[in-house]
Amino acid sequence: MNNSVTNTARLLWAGLRALLVLTVVTGVIYPLAVTGVAQALFNDKANGSEIKSEGKVVGSSLIGQSYNLPLKKGEKTPAPDLKWFQGRPQNGLGSNSVNTQYKLILSGATNRSADNKDLIDWVTAAKAAVVKDNSVGGYTVKPADVPADAVTSSGSGLDPDISPEYADLQVHRIAEQNGLTATQVQKLVDDHTDGRTLGFIGEPRVNVLELNIALKELVAKS
Repeated sequence: MNNSVTNTARLLWAGLRALLVLTVVTGVIYPLAVTGVAQALFNDKANGSEIKSEGKVVGSSLIGQSYNLPLKKGEKTPAPDLKWFQGRPQNGLGSNSVNTQYKLILSGATNRSADNKDLIDWVTAAKAAVVKDNSVGGYTVKPADVPADAVTSSGSGLDPDISPEYADLQVHRIAEQNGLTATQVQKLVDDHTDGRTLGFIGEPRVNVLELNIALKELVAKS
């Protein structure tokens, strides 16, 4: 009887020591080590790839933002604020209908096939709007000039980047809306165009938030 109790106590103590050691190693030491390495070597990415303007965090380089006018009475969706570069459509975004205590925006794709009527209508309307909004001051945009990313949303609906072609297409509108020259705005686009990652991964891209911050600074100086 005594041997049985002793053996049980010894096993319990061994198990408790193992639990304590593993808790300290995996619950304290490992997370601290990973956090330390991340902060030391990848500080920007570890903190959410924050973008600052005038000393304040205004967003993340990984999450797209919308640039719209305030919603007017009778409107279902706000109109775009045409003085800013516009990102990709956000048709995949949804609202929280489960727990309505919180006002949330849910990211996601449209989940529409290429021959779906809703998707075709969205793309057709988006292309017409892009042509209309960006045909200004003797500069006419043709439907064939509109790139795919100007009329389609990304898989998450939160793509922060647009193609250089879509950014170029908006140059004349941005110049007219902000009292700048097309040359000034085009230089902004060129300066904020990133090439393929490592020279061969992905496509050239322009971060819309970073570009609009630079635009705001240029307008302030003009």
